[in-house]
Amino acid sequence: MSYTALYRKYRPDTFNGVIGQDHIVKTLKNEMNTGRISHAYLFCGTRGTGKTSTAKIFAKAINCENPIDGEPCGKCNPCTAIAQGRSVNVIEIDAASNNSVDNIREIREEVKYPPTEGKYKVYIIDEVHMLSQGAFNALLKTLEEPPAHVIFILATTDPQKVPVTILSRCQRFDFRRITSDDIVSTLSKYLENENVQADEDALRYISHLADGSMRDSLSILDQCLSFFYGETITLEKVIDISGAVDTTVFFKTADAIFNKDAKKLMDIVDEVVMEGRDVKQFVSELINHFRNLLVAISVDNPSNILDMSTENIKELKNQSNNTSADELIYLIKTFSTLSNEIKYSDNERVLLEVMFIKLCTPSAEKSYDGLLARISAIERAVKDGIKVSATIETPVSKPVKKTKAAPKPKAESEDFKRLRNMWLDFCENFKMPLRGILLKSELRQKDSDTVYISCEKPFERDMVKNSLNIIKDILDEKTGKEFELATITESEYKRWHDITYGVEESQSPEDEDWESLMSNVFPDADFL
Repeated sequence: MSYTALYRKYRPDTFNGVIGQDHIVKTLKNEMNTGRISHAYLFCGTRGTGKTSTAKIFAKAINCENPIDGEPCGKCNPCTAIAQGRSVNVIEIDAASNNSVDNIREIREEVKYPPTEGKYKVYIIDEVHMLSQGAFNALLKTLEEPPAHVIFILATTDPQKVPVTILSRCQRFDFRRITSDDIVSTLSKYLENENVQADEDALRYISHLADGSMRDSLSILDQCLSFFYGETITLEKVIDISGAVDTTVFFKTADAIFNKDAKKLMDIVDEVVMEGRDVKQFVSELINHFRNLLVAISVDNPSNILDMSTENIKELKNQSNNTSADELIYLIKTFSTLSNEIKYSDNERVLLEVMFIKLCTPSAEKSYDGLLARISAIERAVKDGIKVSATIETPVSKPVKKTKAAPKPKAESEDFKRLRNMWLDFCENFKMPLRGILLKSELRQKDSDTVYISCEKPFERDMVKNSLNIIKDILDEKTGKEFELATITESEYKRWHDITYGVEESQSPEDEDWESLMSNVFPDADFL
C-alpha cells in the first residue's frame, strides 16, 4: 500500500477532531441541532487552520442520516461517500484554476438539479478570492436567490479581495492560527500512534516554524521522520532539516551588534551562508529575536507572552541588560526594511553584510531613530562605568591671525524641511531599483530655489536624473507645490560645501548638530 502523508492521514473527519477552532465548531453544531442552516458560508483564515476540513465535515453532517449531537455518524452512505471523495453531492472547486465566468455559469446550471442522495448539494469553492470580477458577478445572482437544496461554502486566505456584495450574503467564520500548545499536544499524540519519540523543544520549534498552521507542522514532522527514520526527533535535527539557524546564533549576533563587533558579524554571516542556511529566514528570525528582547525589557512577566523555555527567557533577560527599548525598536525597523529589500535582490549576503557594517559604524547612520539608538548606547556605557571627562584643560593662548569669517549656511526653508520629513514615505511611490536608490539618497539645498537629490555613486545619480521628470511630477502632485529638482553626488556636494563655507568634512554642520545634541544629554562632558 502506498504511503499516506501525515497531514492527509490525520485529517479530522468529525468536528471534535478540528484543532483550535472551538468557536466555529460550536456554532456549526448548534446550527445543525436547531436546523438554522444558512445557504452560504465564508471560511477565512491562514493556510492549514482547517477551513477545507471543516467544510467537508459540515457537508457530511448536514447530509448524515443519523447525526449525533451535530456530529456526522461516519457510517451511513452519504458519510462514507463524502469521506471517500466519491459523492456527487459535494463538489470541490479550486477557484485558482477555475476562475472564469464560464466556470461559474456551469455551476448556475447545475444547482437547478436536486441532490441524488442526502438533503443538500454542497459546493466548496477554495481560494474564492482568485475568481475574476465577472465570475463574482455571475456567482452573486446564485447567492441572491439560491435553491433550497444548495449550500455554498467559500474558503479564502485573503477575504479583503472578496467583493462586499458577496461578503454580505455569507455567514463569515474567521479561523484562528492554532496555538503552539495545541500543535505540540496534537503532534505528541500523533507520534505515539507512529511509535516515534520526540523532544518537546523540537516539537515547539516545529510549531514556531509552522506559524499557526497544523498542516505545515505535520509536513515538517513528516520530513523529519523520513530523514531521521527510527531516531528520536531532537531540536538540532529539526533545525538541520528545516534549513533554519540555531537559536544561539541569534544571541551571538545580537551581542556583536550591541558591541559594534563587525568582524564577529562577518564571521556569523559566513557561517550562515556556508552551512546553506536561508539568509531571508535568518533575517526574519533575527527580527523575532529582537522582538523577544523588547518583550523581555517591557513586560514584567514575559513567560506569559514568549513561547520559549525558562532557560531561554532567562538568557533573554540577561542580554536585555545590554540594550534599550529605543535601540531594539530601531533594529526591528531596520531589519524589517532589509527583509523587504532581500526579496528583490540576488545579493542577499552583500545586503546583510552592508547592514551589519552600517550598524557597527555610527557615523554611517544619521536618521532620527539611529541617533536615538546611539544616544541609548552612550547612556548605557556611562551607566556601566565608562567615565566621560568633565574637565577641560586651559589651552595656552597663541596669537591668532584674523581672517574673514566664513558665511554661515542658509537656514532650511519650511517647504524643504517638510519634504525631508516625508521623503521616506514618498519613495514608496516608485519600484525597485529606483526606490532603493532614492531611499539611500540625501536631500540637499544649495540655495532656496533648488532641491538636490544627492546620491552616493555617479551611476545612481544618472539613474535618478533619467527619471527626474517623473519624480518631479509625482512630488508636485503629492505636495501641492512646485519644486525645482536636480541631481548631484555626495562628494560633489561636500566639495561645494567646503569651498562655500570653509568647513572641513569633520566640522560639518551635521557633526556640529550631533555635538550639540550630545551636549544636551551630557552637559558636563568634554567632547574631543
